[in-house]
Amino acid sequence: MSTIKKEMRKRKINSFMKSYKTNTMGLIGGGILTFFIIVSLLGPLVFPFDPMEFGQASDVLQPPSSNHILGTDDMGRDVFKNLLAGGRVSLMVGILATIISMLLGTTIGLMSGFLGKKTDMVLMRITDFFLVLPWLPLVLVLAAILGTSIWNIILVIGLTSWAGTARVVRSQTLSLKERPFIERVRAIGADDKTIIIRHILPNVFPLVFANTILVSAVAILSETTLSFLGLGDTTRASWGMMLHYAFQSGAASSGAYWYFLPPGICVVLVVLSFTFLGYAFDEILNPKLRRR
Repeated sequence: MSTIKKEMRKRKINSFMKSYKTNTMGLIGGGILTFFIIVSLLGPLVFPFDPMEFGQASDVLQPPSSNHILGTDDMGRDVFKNLLAGGRVSLMVGILATIISMLLGTTIGLMSGFLGKKTDMVLMRITDFFLVLPWLPLVLVLAAILGTSIWNIILVIGLTSWAGTARVVRSQTLSLKERPFIERVRAIGADDKTIIIRHILPNVFPLVFANTILVSAVAILSETTLSFLGLGDTTRASWGMMLHYAFQSGAASSGAYWYFLPPGICVVLVVLSFTFLGYAFDEILNPKLRRR
């Protein structure tokens, strides 16, 4: 039986990769994201950067030159090194916050859809509460209360972005639990835990996986927003903090385009790559959306 399962899993992976290689949007998104991940991981090792170390007064807001590829910021620091270090933090926040969001949303959606009745009613009312609350004011208040640590930001974003996933997973679970194969599994004595983990979750996972990619884009935008509004971790470099300091220093009005354009472009490209991948995976994993 295990050999058959391994063979089926291998076929699914091969089928997924074959479909992915023919999906232009997915290839573009994957290429952009891979580039940023490699650069963000290796860049700070090759070009070390300390966000707390200021440059010389003569280096403040200097345009791009042979010494500073992307110029310097209002504190005399190299924008290129800052950009590399900021990429690692922004991607880390996006990925970790997404993991928290997906775990919460998937768990609540599975329990609500499968158990139904009072459990469903209570969990969905909690979900509705988070859905109807204005997101930005809620995140701002939580971030202000908990503090501006990078870990607090990750926690805040993760705890406020799970509701949409819970709704999607619940809808799919309600459909799956009425399928004949679930009734057969229940008839041979399987308990609820076994049914959820071994039969419902694997069938919901493709939907969760595609949704995870899209939530990652939202998480990175959320970190950028919080940092830009002054609620980011000032001890760590991030693209949002770069935009925050650029705005504070009046880089836009003084014409220091090299200060605010690079982090803004990076945020747009990374969010765009996650969005492309999310739509591509949804199209590949959902037969109804797959192109014929």
